[in-house]
Amino acid sequence: MKKHKLLAFILLGGLIISCGEDENAKKNLFSIDSAGLKEVYKPNESLSLVLKNEKAKVIDSVIYYLNEKRAGAVKGNAKLDFALANTKLGYQNVKALIYYEGSNVEIDTRIEVVSNITPKLLKYTIVNTYPHDQTSYTQGLEFHRDTLFEGTGQRGSSKLMKTDYKTGKIYQSVALEGRYFGEGITILDNKVYQLTWQELTGFVYNADNLKQISTFEYPKKVEGWGLCNDGKLLYQSDGTEKIWVLDPETLKEVDYLNVYSEASKVKAVNELEWVEGKIYGNVYQKDAVAVIDPKTGAVEGIIDLRELKTKINMVGHDPGNDVLNGLAYNPKTKTLFVTGKKWDKMFEIKIIE
Repeated sequence: MKKHKLLAFILLGGLIISCGEDENAKKNLFSIDSAGLKEVYKPNESLSLVLKNEKAKVIDSVIYYLNEKRAGAVKGNAKLDFALANTKLGYQNVKALIYYEGSNVEIDTRIEVVSNITPKLLKYTIVNTYPHDQTSYTQGLEFHRDTLFEGTGQRGSSKLMKTDYKTGKIYQSVALEGRYFGEGITILDNKVYQLTWQELTGFVYNADNLKQISTFEYPKKVEGWGLCNDGKLLYQSDGTEKIWVLDPETLKEVDYLNVYSEASKVKAVNELEWVEGKIYGNVYQKDAVAVIDPKTGAVEGIIDLRELKTKINMVGHDPGNDVLNGLAYNPKTKTLFVTGKKWDKMFEIKIIE
């Protein structure tokens, strides 16, 4: 009996291997013709897709997908031209589902879509200069009902505060547990959302009294950096070129965008602020702010704020860490409040094109 079981196992294993080999053989029959593809595209271009069919198989039809979304279908091996106008920036997986001679097979390849927008260099004027707590390792900054909320980092000293921005006085403060490294904050529907750096955990507070309402876990193993909202959804940066779009109720990811300045990925996008329909993203250690289209991820403008560093007291600071980080837009004055990690000043500036 044991011999029969062993024989059956060997035969079954052979069938599984044969099926796998058969699937690979099917995939090798076709490829997406690279002669008609470029490695890099821009959103104003079209993608031309056609198959290489070296074994001259009779193809019934082909359905093409871009990042698992149907791009179109053709009869036989006709060419499909697909406009990239509404396509995300970044790498795109191109898949072809091929029906032929009573069978079907999937094959794929990859392209990259980059921005076709040349960012404008935006200028600014300093409207006011205010004191800022030099012990605060600023990670998040946002106005809510004329009060400035600030989230700070570093394990053992991370906190969330309400402040009087004119005097630097702290109205109220809550500390995070020592194991947490506080990161970006944003306020939506009178709730303060606060990220942590590497702990995959976020906190939700009542904006009136800073009492913690709940905690949440990140759906992916990413770092928490910056946070902002558009009045409906949250936007979270993770230190890469990606910005994740989150549902504020479930805290699950519903979308994402990749940040590009022309053909270059913009990594280390840090503190975020929603300003008149755009995302302003502080680029870590660059002392610059990128103005990002939230629909595409394209950088439309750059604000060079290096000069501000010359106006603060840097005595005893770590130049590698104590950098520009902290953006808060005041919709009443239409000005941007800017500070940095352990800076002794905060600047109110007005952006000029």
